[in-house]
Amino acid sequence: MPTVRGRSDWSGTLQDGAGTISTTSGTLDAVPYTYASRFEGAEGACPEELLAAAYAACYNQALSNISGKEGSQIASVSTAADVTTGVGDRGPAIVAVHLTVEAKAPGMSQRVFQHLAEQARIRCAFSKVLVIEPTMNANLMP
Repeated sequence: MPTVRGRSDWSGTLQDGAGTISTTSGTLDAVPYTYASRFEGAEGACPEELLAAAYAACYNQALSNISGKEGSQIASVSTAADVTTGVGDRGPAIVAVHLTVEAKAPGMSQRVFQHLAEQARIRCAFSKVLVIEPTMNANLMP
């Protein structure tokens, strides 16, 4: 698998400084972020928001892969990843990650879907790098 790179540049103090976030692919190209965009909901990028989007994308591919390998097919899947920040024993931290999964899979039972969804949660590449154990809701949609 290839190595990919994300890049961030920052100038100034934490609260008064500003930075940009970029990816080698150009998907993000010098997108601005600040203390306010990260911690106060102001306009601009937020690293935790980018982690949430990337985790959701990774999970969707993991679920599709696992379901296919186990002989079931997911027609479509939509995943939201909620990343919660707080203060841990070592300072600011990501304290929780929760996945909300909705999928369509004609003919699949809820029991089979729950099994596949849980396998994807465990085996997704992003799940493996998180120190906290992600939680999840997985719902098979009509």
